[in-house]
Amino acid sequence: MKIKPYLYVRESKGKGRGVFTKEAINKGILIEEAPVLVLSDKDTVKALKTHLYNYLFDWSGKHRSCVALGWASLYNHSYTPNCAGEFDFKKKVMKIKTIRKIEKGEELFINYNGAAEDESPLWFKVKKQR
Repeated sequence: MKIKPYLYVRESKGKGRGVFTKEAINKGILIEEAPVLVLSDKDTVKALKTHLYNYLFDWSGKHRSCVALGWASLYNHSYTPNCAGEFDFKKKVMKIKTIRKIEKGEELFINYNGAAEDESPLWFKVKKQR
């Protein structure tokens, strides 16, 4: 597991915990590589009935999902994210990379729909970013 040392977790107003940076980060930087635990279809169905529901990622379609370790499950959602998550299915890791320059103290966001530009509705009401 690799997490850049300038990242930290703290409360994000109205969103629970979030990931922030102590330093400015350039575009295109790999900031975290988190191992994932892949759940079977059966275990995914069970997990969807628990609090884990909000922290699961689609793994490969159907009912299959994964739990990302590290801080990967703590990045909050935005329809205008500054980071993107991508999976390496062979290595069973989730990589978080910056997609624009990020300023010191800024919160890091990903789009929970997978693609940065995907504005499809989510399972919760999205709060506007400041």
